[in-house]
Amino acid sequence: MPPKKILLSWSGGKDSAWALHTLRQNPDYNVAALLTTVNEVFGRVAIHGFREELLDRQAASVGLPVWKTPLPYPCSNADYESRMQAACARAVREGFEAVAFGDLFLEDIRAYRIEKLAGTGLAPLFPIWGIPTDHLARQMVGSGLRARITCLNPKHLSAAFCGRVFDQSFLDDLPPTVDPCGERGEFHSFAYAGPMFSQPIAVEHTHNVEREGFVYGELVPARPRT
Repeated sequence: MPPKKILLSWSGGKDSAWALHTLRQNPDYNVAALLTTVNEVFGRVAIHGFREELLDRQAASVGLPVWKTPLPYPCSNADYESRMQAACARAVREGFEAVAFGDLFLEDIRAYRIEKLAGTGLAPLFPIWGIPTDHLARQMVGSGLRARITCLNPKHLSAAFCGRVFDQSFLDDLPPTVDPCGERGEFHSFAYAGPMFSQPIAVEHTHNVEREGFVYGELVPARPRT
C-alpha cells in the first residue's frame, strides 16, 4: 500500500515540529503539506504570534508547502470553523487522507478535532499523543530541537521566560506547576532548529509586548554578524 497522504496542522511550535519528525519516521505516512492559521489583520500566525515571514522560512526548511488559512480579527468560532472546513474540502480534492495534530493530552481538544473531521473524508491523526510531557520535552531537547518562546500566560509563567530558548536550562527553570511542554496554554513557541529542518532558521528576540492578557516575544530574522 502506498503511504497515506497527510496534511499536518502546523502552529510553528515545537510540538507540531516534533509531530512532523515523528510522522516522517513512519513509512505508512507521507506528510505533503502544512496547514496554518494566520491572523489576516496582523500577518502573524494565530495564537503563537510570530511573523508570517518566519512561517515561510520554516516551510522552506522542512521542504513542504504551507497552506495559510486567513482568520479575521477578532475571529468568531463560526468564522474559524467555516474557514477550516474550506481547507478540509481542498485537502479531500487533492487526495489527502488524514490531518495530523501535535496535541499531547487534552481530551477535550482531541474530541473537538475528531468531531469536526467526522464526515469530511479525512481521518484525524495524533502522532505524539499520550507521551509523558516531561519525557517528551527532554527527548525534544536531546534531539537538537530548539524553539523560542513567543507567547506566554503571565498568570502561570513569568514574563522573563518570553523569548527564551526551549532547552534544558529552560526546562530546569520552569516552576513545577507548569507543564514542560506548555500543553495547558502556559506558553507557545517558534521552532527554529532540529532534525525536522534542513537548516536552522536564524532568529533573534528583540522585545516583549503585553496584549489581551498575554505576553508576546517579538522575533525577527537575525542580522548577519559583522
